[in-house]
Amino acid sequence: MNIAGAAFVLMLGNLASRLLGLAREQVIAGLFGASAITDAFTAASRVPLTLYDLLIGGIISAALVPVFAESALEDGVSFRRLVSSALNLALLAAAALLVPIIWLAPWWMGAFVPGFDEPTRALAVRLVQWMLPALLFMVGAGVLAGASYAQQRFLRPAAALASYNAGIILGALALHRLLGVGALVVGVLLGAVGQFVILAQGLGSGYALDLNLRLEPMRRIGLLALPVFAGLVVSTIGVAIDTYLASGTGEGSLAALRFATTLVQLPLGLVASAVGLAVLPALSRSAALGGALGVGDDYRRTLALGIRLVLLLVLPATAFLVALRDPVVRLLFQHGAFTAGDTLRTANAFLAYAPGLPAAALDQLFIYAFYARKNTLTPVLVGVAAVGVYLVVALLLLPRWGYLALAAANSAQWVGHAVVLGLLLWRAVGALPGLGRVALVGVAASLVLGLGLAVGSGVSGLTDAEGTLPLAVGLAVAAGLSLAGYVALLAALRVPELGMVAGAFRRRVRGA
Repeated sequence: MNIAGAAFVLMLGNLASRLLGLAREQVIAGLFGASAITDAFTAASRVPLTLYDLLIGGIISAALVPVFAESALEDGVSFRRLVSSALNLALLAAAALLVPIIWLAPWWMGAFVPGFDEPTRALAVRLVQWMLPALLFMVGAGVLAGASYAQQRFLRPAAALASYNAGIILGALALHRLLGVGALVVGVLLGAVGQFVILAQGLGSGYALDLNLRLEPMRRIGLLALPVFAGLVVSTIGVAIDTYLASGTGEGSLAALRFATTLVQLPLGLVASAVGLAVLPALSRSAALGGALGVGDDYRRTLALGIRLVLLLVLPATAFLVALRDPVVRLLFQHGAFTAGDTLRTANAFLAYAPGLPAAALDQLFIYAFYARKNTLTPVLVGVAAVGVYLVVALLLLPRWGYLALAAANSAQWVGHAVVLGLLLWRAVGALPGLGRVALVGVAASLVLGLGLAVGSGVSGLTDAEGTLPLAVGLAVAAGLSLAGYVALLAALRVPELGMVAGAFRRRVRGA
């Protein structure tokens, strides 16, 4: 499968997952609003996700996919033994962490969210203790997802992501009257189990109760993972500081940041993650054949194509969301317990996140470019410096901007990380073909698109529209017109990547 085709498959899977993720956030917003209860759940849910990143999430692209990809080319039996050993080691590490973390939760959660009042903090403690067993299934699913990506099999990981969100929705809707916010915890457990089951079926009878740490690929995974783990510790401290500061910016602030982050994750998940994961196996293979430095013409062409695709897709998405942030937030979240004031706070938080969104999308590809060449140290060192950027901006702006300072600081962190890593990548691999023209076309077309949407929404009354149906119809029309205009402009300028995406779409339609 070529890169455009693989990216298209991943985009479809991510689209299903993101739509379910939006539905999940809508359910949470409708049932609990941007309230202290949602603050407690948001703080609690960050814990298993952060531990997942420390144990496995951060090394899927850095170590598992590159090493698994090489092993898959050599021998199917060795590949299955390697995956089984990595899976068993990850599960043992997660199990060893669970007991002390659950037992000590009342102490460390108090330090984690000191700005919460006592009832909210006590609720957060209970939620995290109930939720943490999901970590076992999340970690196992992470290893199995890495194995699927290494084999360039993308459907199961995409389906697994969708099942995680579906589990939370099912648990919340079915049990919220009985369990209150505890229904969300049941949903997290259901989603984690479903995720693991879907991916485990892909391994099939290849699983072995084996833990062979002497395998040479296991040692390589360990060497690649060590710098990433060190960097993730620093990132985890950054997340803890972010939550610590947000807990003192008023009730509902952490929830508003949560819902704004959902909007940020839409283009990142649909574009950056899809293109990055489609490119990574090809980059890893090209780097393995590229000599001592891991840089050849095929590597440069592959990386350049990925960057161009990300630029052409994420820039217009950012422009659309910035121009129509208020009606988008109203349509998605302003139901039930979610008020007009919550909409305003969420839209403002997204606006503070937005300048860093294109940088965050490019940054994922830059990181994967280093990972493919077995260089996990450079992104980590840059990441440590970027956390410092976050702290400086957050502490400077917090007294005046409150919770918005935290969103702006995250944006500054993403931009700083992408700029430094991009410059280092340019020094390492040299110039990449076609980037300047695509960047110029993408920025110019997206600015025209954003200005047109802002003016058009005001003239048409979309900005002030009330009711789900008028908002949905208005946004659908705006999205269709802006997409048609953007595609027409790219076609007029004969941007070749447009043909690649269109060709991938046609092939998938014929295949279906």
